[in-house]
Amino acid sequence: MRLPPLPPDGLAPDLRSVHDTIVDLMVRRQPEIIAQDAQGALVGPFPAMLHFPRFGIPALRLLAAIGTEARLTAGVRETVILTVGARFNARYELYAHEIMGKVAGLTAGQIATLAAGGRPSDLGDETAAAHDLARALLDGRILPASTYERATDLLGRDGVGELVFLIGAYCLIAMALNCFDVPVPELGS
Repeated sequence: MRLPPLPPDGLAPDLRSVHDTIVDLMVRRQPEIIAQDAQGALVGPFPAMLHFPRFGIPALRLLAAIGTEARLTAGVRETVILTVGARFNARYELYAHEIMGKVAGLTAGQIATLAAGGRPSDLGDETAAAHDLARALLDGRILPASTYERATDLLGRDGVGELVFLIGAYCLIAMALNCFDVPVPELGS
């Protein structure tokens, strides 16, 4: 880990407010995921956001908008996030979204296949279309017309727009996690 977690008591008031908002969103609403250390400092992607607030706070706003304005199902969203996490091998992203994938109703087999970078054979049509769109974009190429049309037919134009920003936001998180070598929390920490 290249950036230490920032203890909340040492934060300036504006960053403490951001910290407390993240705690409310993550720790209280998603208690399955370890997002704080024993001293109450945030872990995962959050230290980078607090160390670099000029960029981290706008990134948090994007993530919050993607969460609060979401129209896609949780299963579609978690499939896509796991697809991104696997592409970047972002350990914390995979850790957190393997948990949230289970909460969203993905099977253990689907989660394992997605986390390993594969495509589960038993995805529903909408989820498969979202996965295929994500994989094509993560390969760094123009989205094939057939992939776009299938996703648009199944998820709608707004759904495809939501997917693009979801994929981009989680690519950003994966890059921050990998740059700062963020580990998976140890159970019980």
